[in-house]
Amino acid sequence: MTRRQKDPLRALTTEERAALEQLSRSQAEPASHVAHATALLAVAAGQSYTAAARAAGRRSGDAVAQLVSRFNREGVAAVVPRHGGGPRVVYQVDERERILAEVRRTPDRERDGTSTWSLSTLQRALRGAPDGLPQVSTSTIWCTLRGAGLRWQESRSWCDTGSVVRQRKRGPVRVTDPDAAPKKS
Repeated sequence: MTRRQKDPLRALTTEERAALEQLSRSQAEPASHVAHATALLAVAAGQSYTAAARAAGRRSGDAVAQLVSRFNREGVAAVVPRHGGGPRVVYQVDERERILAEVRRTPDRERDGTSTWSLSTLQRALRGAPDGLPQVSTSTIWCTLRGAGLRWQESRSWCDTGSVVRQRKRGPVRVTDPDAAPKKS
């Protein structure tokens, strides 16, 4: 016999049920979102937390109980997992954009002391700028650049590998994926 559920799933609205069903069938969404939606629909259908976990391809009924509790508070937004541990994210989107803007800027030999960016010269430029980031580390800069699709090439410069030049009838066109940032998170 199973124990009594401390926080049973509340009744789903038609919009929530439709969103969860669409998520559970999605091929494009991350697997964690699909599994969470599947587990919630299984609980809504009357299955136990353990059976719902198995239906979603997971093992822990306790995790499903926590997901249900979070769903009761937040709604469909509970399907998206939160930060999974480790140090908290210090530099949000604005700060990362500031780092990328600095990389895209051509360095001035007089002011920056270099003709190409390295991690240490980028760090010095960002820390010294009036609108810069006074505590930024080289590892944070490196992670930001790698996350944006930039790679350190043999030409000793940071190159954008997230976009590609395609040949069209009217000439070469640079193509980038507008959904690159949401796909990475």
